[in-house]
Amino acid sequence: MKVSLAGLELVNPIIAASGTFGYGIEFEEIVALEKIGGLVTKGISMEPMAGHVAPRIVQTAAGMLNAIGLQNVGVEEFVARKLPPMSRYPACNVIVNVFGYTVGEYVAVIERLNQAEGIAAYELNVSCPNVHAGGMAFGSDPGSLEYLVGRARSASARPLIVKLSPNVTSIAHMAKISAEAGADAVSLTNTFLAMSIDAETRRPRLTNITGGLSGPAIKPIALRMVYETAREVQIPIIGMGGIMTAEDAVEFLLAGATAVQVGTASYADPRAVERLAKGLESWCRSHGVERVASLTGALETPRD
Repeated sequence: MKVSLAGLELVNPIIAASGTFGYGIEFEEIVALEKIGGLVTKGISMEPMAGHVAPRIVQTAAGMLNAIGLQNVGVEEFVARKLPPMSRYPACNVIVNVFGYTVGEYVAVIERLNQAEGIAAYELNVSCPNVHAGGMAFGSDPGSLEYLVGRARSASARPLIVKLSPNVTSIAHMAKISAEAGADAVSLTNTFLAMSIDAETRRPRLTNITGGLSGPAIKPIALRMVYETAREVQIPIIGMGGIMTAEDAVEFLLAGATAVQVGTASYADPRAVERLAKGLESWCRSHGVERVASLTGALETPRD
């Protein structure tokens, strides 16, 4: 069940997605953290962020909308109090999601995190649709993305993963730019920009008006994007978007992902990541798959 990802060794390809798993340690009494490949923390900024005013989560027919606004404790509090307890689970790779409003802020967060122990990699958040500056502003402009990734790569003492936005013309093109700028891997996709309206009150259901759509509704689109990206870049891809079952995870691997992230499923089932890790192993056994890594890019198409 082991896979290699940008120099990291994961006990299996299942990773808890950013924004859905706190800072990791909050789940230690719920999930056997040593039994998942890793986790991605909430987005960490230089200073604490309060996020948006509630309501900021809305259920949809096949998923959810969120506009949390990257609420977090800030890098100093994270390093001092949130990160150290994770040392109890050395097999679980801690990937820190990094956010800034400017290139300088991204770099400053990375440089501070370089001084801390217990971090496996950084995930550069260039794709959050729920903040009014930074985030998606970098991920949707090729020149800005190239410059940010290059600066972050120069500053980083650890593997750098770039989390890409689906709210672009070609996510595969943005992945290629990221790879050429020095990214060690890419993760895709982040949430899709969307909104929900209450017909009775004639008002948006989210205080932020728009938010990010996630869950099973986006899975077919996310799969297509992973498939297209795998044909454009040589660096590893972490796939995500509506993964609820082991079969869902297998589909992303076949499309070209080396590992997958599980997010919205954890809201419905806090033990989802551990359940999916066990389920993926069972699926491989029942289908005669000796190495889960052999599934990556193994999709058979009519052209083959």
